[in-house]
Amino acid sequence: VLIPLLAMPLSVSVHDIRTLIEAFHPVIVIETVEEERVGTLLKQVSQDLHLALFEWSSSQGLARSPDSADNRWVNEYAPPGSSRVQALADTEEPLDLLKHIAEMPTKAVFWLKDFAKYFDEPKVVRRFRELAHDLSYNQSALVITGDGISLPPEVVHDAVQYNLRLPDADELFGAVKQTVRSLRGKKQIQIQLSEDEIKRLVYALSGMTLKQARQVVAFAAMEDGVLSAEDVQRILDRKAQVIHDEGLLDYFPPEASDQAIKGFASELGGFTQLKRWLARAKVGFSEEARALNLSPPKGILIVGIQGCGKSLAAKAIAQAWQMPLLKLDAGRLYDKYVGESEKNFRRAITLAESMSPTVLWIDEIEKSIGGDSGGGEDGGLSRRLFGSFLTWMQEKSQQVFVVATANDLSKIPPELLRKGRFDEIFFVDLPDAKERSVIFRIHLMKRKQTHESLNLTALVEATDGFSGAEIEQAIITALYQALFEKTPLSTNILLQEIKATVPLSVSRREDLQHLRAFAKERFVSVR
Repeated sequence: VLIPLLAMPLSVSVHDIRTLIEAFHPVIVIETVEEERVGTLLKQVSQDLHLALFEWSSSQGLARSPDSADNRWVNEYAPPGSSRVQALADTEEPLDLLKHIAEMPTKAVFWLKDFAKYFDEPKVVRRFRELAHDLSYNQSALVITGDGISLPPEVVHDAVQYNLRLPDADELFGAVKQTVRSLRGKKQIQIQLSEDEIKRLVYALSGMTLKQARQVVAFAAMEDGVLSAEDVQRILDRKAQVIHDEGLLDYFPPEASDQAIKGFASELGGFTQLKRWLARAKVGFSEEARALNLSPPKGILIVGIQGCGKSLAAKAIAQAWQMPLLKLDAGRLYDKYVGESEKNFRRAITLAESMSPTVLWIDEIEKSIGGDSGGGEDGGLSRRLFGSFLTWMQEKSQQVFVVATANDLSKIPPELLRKGRFDEIFFVDLPDAKERSVIFRIHLMKRKQTHESLNLTALVEATDGFSGAEIEQAIITALYQALFEKTPLSTNILLQEIKATVPLSVSRREDLQHLRAFAKERFVSVR
């Protein structure tokens, strides 16, 4: 199957960078490791604006790009018989580089690779500011690229940050096509992909850099000499490994769930309203919905009493929809260095989008994103993360369904509870008698016990006011006691452990009453 050539990649980025230069922005910062994409972008921009393009690195010095729009520099610096130019002499050092640029009589785009690390030298900062001021009058621009760019305060006001998004479908299509052509020229590679399978392959590559995409496709094809639909799963497995290595998200594949989760997914523990809503929401991921220009569902917030199945619901949703589940542990986002926590958040979101369609689970959101209720104990970091989260929820286009859970409403910013932030907000109360019976069966079965020899009716009555987690813990403790006494698990042993437990409905009665009163008229019950 021949892969068709799609529209020109990077068209949006070309327009954006061109506009920034035309608007007299002298310093443009692009935080990325994809120098190949930056090079393609800047070459197109320089040609559109009829500007020379120069590239600099500390190892090579300053040299004109071979594809620059201004050919005068080729004639002056290219060696005889060569289309490639040599670097200008004595331009490897940052101060020498800035001096050379200041003395150049032409307007140009200067691409400075990994230059930000030299801003710890005061003379470099001073000379850079002077140069930026001069260039702001002639539509020349300094483009700084690299990973983990941090600018000093003196330079920040002259710079504009440009977010170069990961490759889109068009660019990934181009990368696949280029890789297939290269492999066919070197080895006998069979392409066994239908048009729909090609789309799935490209979709699976989303979230990768062009280099990563080419490497993954090449490896999959060369492993058995065939590029087929089976390689889509290999690509997804590779992405899962990338997520694991990053350490910001926990990854649960759609097929990985224990018997308790499967049981919950089939019955949703009596969560009738939630189950009905989810069945309807799933349609939003279909081709028919996309044909009508309908956006996929954004997500839900599940508020309720601790230990009543909110976390299990997140797992059950991913299992029922056959989507991978990603858990965001916000504690991993926080970093002692200024700006790093926000960067970690953006990276976590990018990873989640790369796995779409997926379910992103944010557990106890009130303790992480937006947990600072205005006191400023963390310097406003939580509020900034909260603002970034709201912006992303409002603007996200990838199929990432957010399941956020919360226990303490007093710590949730009002903006999060406003209609429209989530598709729906559900309230989970303590389980009723029927649900407690199901919970007993699930956790007894999970630990290789049967309920036939037990007085399940008495156990359900005794656990009135218990959460699911408290019932589970009572079963575990009773089993330890039975093992200690070297006797089978009995109703009496379970009842003893239940009577020794003080449930949250007793120890925090006032808090639960307040939560119920608040949620009754504002949220939808899961039942």
